[in-house]
Amino acid sequence: MKPLVLYYAKCSTCKKALKWLDDHGVDYDGRAIVEDHPSSDELGAWISASGLPIKRFFNTSGMKYRELGLKDKLATMSEDEQIALLATDGMLVKRPLLVSDAVIWPGFKEAEWQKLLS
Repeated sequence: MKPLVLYYAKCSTCKKALKWLDDHGVDYDGRAIVEDHPSSDELGAWISASGLPIKRFFNTSGMKYRELGLKDKLATMSEDEQIALLATDGMLVKRPLLVSDAVIWPGFKEAEWQKLLS
């Protein structure tokens, strides 16, 4: 399966990630996270398969995260509630989000992606 990259077109980090993939000849499918945000089923499966804590999937530096006061609220929510919340708005999800058979990884750092995709 080709990697899937969920991205936000106006996000500079997403632009860097997509350029990096193109520069390294990685064939991938792109998906605009705001227009086609992930479902709760997708997020639940990806979070589980990633082995990462659910908090890693939240865009903690985003305006929506701050507007909703999630810094304090997440601690009192169940994982299912957090996943359902993430599924309501693509702007809540950490991006870019790399999804492949081998790895699910929120965020972009060149060195990490180099290791993950090699």
